[in-house]
Amino acid sequence: MAPDQEKSWGVRDHWKAMIAMTLVSLSSFQYGLDFGIIGGLQAMVPFLQVFGKKDPSTPLGYNIQADRQQLIASLMVLGAFVSSSSTGFTAKYIGRKMSLIQESVPSRYRGLGISFFSYWISFGSLIGTIVDNFAAKNPTRDAYVIPLGIVYIVPGILAIGLFFIPESPRWLAARGNFEKAEQALQRLRPRGWAVGQEIEEMRTTLEAEARLQAGIGYLDLFRNPIDRRRTTVAVLALTSQAASGSMYVISYGTYFFEMANVGNAFENSCILTGVGVAALLATALLITKFGRRRVMMLMGFAFCGLSQLIIAVIYTIHPNTENSGKALVGMSVLYIVAYNAMVAPYAWLSGGELSSQRLRSHTFGLATGVGFFFAWLTTFTAPYFINPDALNWGPKYGYIWTGSSLIAGVWIYFFLPEVKDRTLEEIDEMFEARISARKFRKYHCTGSHAVLEEKTQAEYVEETVGSAKEKETRA
Repeated sequence: MAPDQEKSWGVRDHWKAMIAMTLVSLSSFQYGLDFGIIGGLQAMVPFLQVFGKKDPSTPLGYNIQADRQQLIASLMVLGAFVSSSSTGFTAKYIGRKMSLIQESVPSRYRGLGISFFSYWISFGSLIGTIVDNFAAKNPTRDAYVIPLGIVYIVPGILAIGLFFIPESPRWLAARGNFEKAEQALQRLRPRGWAVGQEIEEMRTTLEAEARLQAGIGYLDLFRNPIDRRRTTVAVLALTSQAASGSMYVISYGTYFFEMANVGNAFENSCILTGVGVAALLATALLITKFGRRRVMMLMGFAFCGLSQLIIAVIYTIHPNTENSGKALVGMSVLYIVAYNAMVAPYAWLSGGELSSQRLRSHTFGLATGVGFFFAWLTTFTAPYFINPDALNWGPKYGYIWTGSSLIAGVWIYFFLPEVKDRTLEEIDEMFEARISARKFRKYHCTGSHAVLEEKTQAEYVEETVGSAKEKETRA
């Protein structure tokens, strides 16, 4: 559809697609809600009375065994890894409605759809923490039964709502069902929308993608030096956020506050999560104007590492005092602001920009797997460090994440290119020129990439087709 014609339609005109997008986005809200609720259960006395044990040495008088604690949090991350890994299969062969992929909204609103997912996760975590805060005041087993019951509400809404949402028109078109794709689009688009024209554009795009993607596999990520560098940089940039220790803060924040004896752990967790949501919203407003990737991520890891170091040093010198508790809360707020505003959003942004566009889906698949592995590793090992029944490091666990943040910062300084305000074609040209990461920002592109890219893609398609014909001849 022509851009000027598409711009004449507003959000109100696309209300059906917006409702579908909002409903599907609830899946990420549920993900955050689960983390918020499960993280707080480990600090509830009624929960620990059933699933933990008496321990007069802890502030609560109860504690949970380290091995049981690590299973509660890490298995949820493992489940997320398995489900996200299977998304490619379900999206390709069963349908994209089951795997909740958002691609049914008009192109101008897809950025809004992607941001919905990020915000919903943080907002869901905030709601889960708030629910735990009020439920923890109940001295009976309802303190944990009620929050656990709430986690079924959103899946129930999704299970019913998905019956009324059509399958992805793009998926139907990719399967050759253009008639059904057109029917799905008619259900999603406003009356008077040029559905036939959009279907034809979709057909043209799918044919071009089929020619370009023919024969591509994960080995192509590392087959030549340029793609190998882009794959490595994109994957490490996206997964670098794990180096800040964010998963241990997200998964064990309330329990961590409780064992550090910093007052009302649940209220402090609500404050911490609320500040994190605000930081994400602020970043959304500023990322376009001030979004220098290297600078923001360097500052983010510097603040994350510094806050963890200060917490560790204070608890080494003056453990479990009122002033050390205040310092822990204050530095935790600094940490979550730095992570949500400077690390996480730019890590995801860099992962998408720096990967080879021809191999983008494969790169993201690899990065997601690596990211979930380190998220699982963090949640699995953290109880051994912070639980009083194990090493009992408590806040001194921050020493490890200070070093980890330092390593991530050094890597960003030397190897992460700055691509703010650069087009994808310019990024391609700079990688093909093989310039160092620190020279990307001031490099003057010549536009020679356009010819090179066209030639490279043509040669790639010809080579693939030729190989296929050769195999057929041999057979």
